[in-house]
Amino acid sequence: MKKLHTLLLGLGLVFLGYLIWKVGAARLWSEFRSLGWGLAVFIGFEFLAEGLHTKGWSYCLSGHYRRVSWFQLFRIRLAGNAINYLTPTAAMGGEVTKAAFLSSNHKGPEAVSGVLVGRLSTGMAHALFVTVGSIVVVSSAKLPRPIWAAMFASGGFVIAGIVVFLLLQKYGKLGGFVRWLAARPFAGQVLQKAAREISHVDEALKAFYRDQPGGLARAVAWQLVGHSTGLLQTWWFLSLLHQPFTAETVATLWVLGMWFDLLTFAVPLNMGTLEGSRVVAFKAVGMSALTGMTYGLALRLAQLSIACFGLASYAFFVRAARPKTSPRSTGSTRAVPAETHR
Repeated sequence: MKKLHTLLLGLGLVFLGYLIWKVGAARLWSEFRSLGWGLAVFIGFEFLAEGLHTKGWSYCLSGHYRRVSWFQLFRIRLAGNAINYLTPTAAMGGEVTKAAFLSSNHKGPEAVSGVLVGRLSTGMAHALFVTVGSIVVVSSAKLPRPIWAAMFASGGFVIAGIVVFLLLQKYGKLGGFVRWLAARPFAGQVLQKAAREISHVDEALKAFYRDQPGGLARAVAWQLVGHSTGLLQTWWFLSLLHQPFTAETVATLWVLGMWFDLLTFAVPLNMGTLEGSRVVAFKAVGMSALTGMTYGLALRLAQLSIACFGLASYAFFVRAARPKTSPRSTGSTRAVPAETHR
């Protein structure tokens, strides 16, 4: 898997370099500088979106974890997302990180179930947003029919995977295969222990869907609101560059961008695909490749800002988790005053 990610990252870097060469580095830098102070507001929209996504995640939690504060969840979410974004872990290392930090003060399978339901709500909201959005904007985007066909076909596979993930969670079947293996004669203690632990998670998932029937729907609703901030972000970008646009143009640009993000989630850092997809989207609405490339780079800077905040949160959690050492345990040789007897 690491070799595949390294290969994808390398190809993405080559493609990004080609795009910069094609557009022109000097022209691109000049266009990017014209964003001025407005770039800070553009980045701010990214933090706003993450805050709304965190609110959605809070509805995916159960038991003790429902009392975790929004700000704590916000930092945990961004710490995990930073691991997913910056490391070749197939978007799984960050989920393990979230579960670990979430359960740092209270152990329980509900930490893992909360992360799994949160992952599902994010995917459902993303797929729902682009599906409904594409129906609205399909007539205004000038893309070749083969591209539309490929997007809808691959999107269908993604949606099918999300539905299967939902059913496995709801009926407590995520660990079915592991339990089957653990029941075989060749199964060792490690496999049997893993089966027991994932069975606890399955029970926690079933309890969530039984006891909080509206939790997933509320989570998806907040995730949709979070995705909608991208419309404001796109509107702000076009305003900064004094580009002529309509509400339909803004919607088309954002929906197409999210379509490409949904289909290229496995590429580390979205290297090359982020900028390339925005070039395609902007050209589809009649704008220049230069503007699309500038937008892609601005969006990457916003994502890197989020990742930096997430890394700082990660460092904070790791530092807080270190066991406190007393002077005696560190081998201090200072004399301890003797007890005074009267």
